[in-house]
Amino acid sequence: MKLNRIMIAAPKSGSGKTVITCALLKALKDRGWQAVAYKCGPDYIDPLFHEKIIGVPSKNLDTFFTGEEQTRRLFLKNRTEHDFAVLEGVMGLYDGLGGVRQEGSSYHLACITNTPIVLVADVKGMGRSMIPLLAGFLRFDRKHLIQGVILNRISQGYYEIIKPLIEEELKIPVAGFLPEKEELHIESRHLGLCMPDEIRDIQKKLQAASEELQKAVSIDTIVKIAESAQKISSDVKRKMRKETETGVTIGVAKDEAFCFYYQDNIALLEENGAKIKYFSPLWDDKLPDGCHALLFGGGYPELYVRELSENVKMCEAVREASKSGMPIVAECGGFLYLHKTMTDQKGNRYNMAGVISGDCYDTGKSVRFGYIELREKKNCFLPDNMVIKGHEFHYYDSTNNGEDAVAVKPVTGRTYSCMVIDKTHWMGFPHLYYPSNPAFVKSLVEKAKRYRESIT
Repeated sequence: MKLNRIMIAAPKSGSGKTVITCALLKALKDRGWQAVAYKCGPDYIDPLFHEKIIGVPSKNLDTFFTGEEQTRRLFLKNRTEHDFAVLEGVMGLYDGLGGVRQEGSSYHLACITNTPIVLVADVKGMGRSMIPLLAGFLRFDRKHLIQGVILNRISQGYYEIIKPLIEEELKIPVAGFLPEKEELHIESRHLGLCMPDEIRDIQKKLQAASEELQKAVSIDTIVKIAESAQKISSDVKRKMRKETETGVTIGVAKDEAFCFYYQDNIALLEENGAKIKYFSPLWDDKLPDGCHALLFGGGYPELYVRELSENVKMCEAVREASKSGMPIVAECGGFLYLHKTMTDQKGNRYNMAGVISGDCYDTGKSVRFGYIELREKKNCFLPDNMVIKGHEFHYYDSTNNGEDAVAVKPVTGRTYSCMVIDKTHWMGFPHLYYPSNPAFVKSLVEKAKRYRESIT
């Protein structure tokens, strides 16, 4: 497939990748391109900006989760040669697993998809020193994928001075710059950027960013770089056939409090024959009709703890569904919601769904962070000796983290027990990436099928 594509990457986090990616996507849409977006790594929030604010389809890609060939398949799935793919990098370009391995890095993803890179450098407070900084990144680029540079947080006057020096010294085009302006900044919190719906005038901010980008950055240069991408191939025929006769419906919690879902996780559930019905633990007073399993993803339930607690009917419905034997999967924020109580930052304790005996509370610091591989101590959802990959990133902790699985850190080999698991429950802080082990999804759908048969 000859797919026009480009990666927006940077030397470090906080360089402006998300703003520039969103501004570029909007500029491409305005020019009539059929833009699609990808986010490198286990980040739920940036794809929400791509989808909700810019209105382009977006999904995650992660070479640690799915390896090289499967990642290529996921990249090309549903793509056509009319698409213009923009990949947003994660952290620094070469920062991968544990900060020392290539898996999970933006550069590894660019290599296996053969995607040209435009490097965004935050050069505030820098002069000629930016040249050796860029030179170092070019030197490490063994496949010569870095094809252009954008300078961020620099004045127009100094940009016009330094641009020809960079191009003469490094023989690489400088596509443009962005000045330092408040409207080009997106607010953050401990888990990353604030959610799109929380940011006041976010549409105006990204409209202003797109206008600034089109004024100060050569979109034609970026398009030319993207069009230079070589053909890419993959065994895309090796995808799961959709089962259409399972009769299984999975209720998926989705609202302001629960919104962290990988698109490929939901797609894999559907490919295994599950019908998805979304519901809101915040605003609905009952579960969707005809549910045979429930999925509670991550999010920010701690910001809505009072509202979740006051929705007593939903808490009771979830608790009764659990008692009836309905399969339930809960990850991170969903895990918090299923506790008996949750204590907020001010020390106020609220009743939750009560499926898990225990209290969860804010620690004020990162409890766990990074990739893990999970293996059950007793096989309930996974075949013997099989693992599923995921990651953790949470400031809340629990008095009952569970002891039913072993988590292994892939670089250090450090292990710890976690998860509350039995024949119908899989609940814990880890976020799972289902394509890393599709057997987990098959098991969940099979459990939902058995539950459906038990109540009919």
